[in-house]
Amino acid sequence: MISSMIHSGAYPNVSKKPKLPDFEKSLEEISHIILQMEQGEPTLEQSLQHFEKGVALIKHAQKILQSAEQKVQILMQPNNTLEDYENPDK
Repeated sequence: MISSMIHSGAYPNVSKKPKLPDFEKSLEEISHIILQMEQGEPTLEQSLQHFEKGVALIKHAQKILQSAEQKVQILMQPNNTLEDYENPDK
């Protein structure tokens, strides 16, 4: 019941997963986290929250880079197009 209420929009601020930013925004957020930790003396709880968010952003950015690398490798092969990457069963 609660799940259906969340998905129906009864609780607009509650979502299943936070939306991850694009690559550039991820790097910007990682830099901001590092700056915050270097400039202040965060509590242990704040440090853990920063660490968790940073790890998630780094993993997300790595996935974006891996996908881009795969696309480039496919496009560099003779007679291949990006369509071959997106539709490998053809």
